Amino acid sequence: MMRRRMLISVIIVVVVVVFFGGWAMTNPSSSDPKNMKYVLWKAGLYKVSLEQATTAMVGDRNRDELVVGKTKAQLKEKFGSLLSPADASPYLRACYQNSAWKGKDVLFIRESSWMVVFDGDRATNLVLVKGC
Repeated sequence: MMRRRMLISVIIVVVVVVFFGGWAMTNPSSSDPKNMKYVLWKAGLYKVSLEQATTAMVGDRNRDELVVGKTKAQLKEKFGSLLSPADASPYLRACYQNSAWKGKDVLFIRESSWMVVFDGDRATNLVLVKGC
């Protein structure tokens, strides 16, 4: 009986190690939204470089869930700094000024191309600013 429990425990450990090892090996890039570290960061279980996180968001189909519906305080806690268009790069500022969101309450996530549109204190839209 004891031997059987030990065998089952060893099998479970091996399966878990193979699963996570395989996951890490098949998605090694820090910019891959399936990267284990990014997935754990999204769940609040691991700290990653926020630059890597914003880069991985580009390929993440569920990236809106990270932002939409959150308050400015929640987003600042998750991403660190949020920049107004006046504090963003000249390129991002120009894109904002020539966009459908001009005049709306927006903030940029760090120095990335991610622009968050707000209605009051809640995020309503996440926009990847590019090619403007």
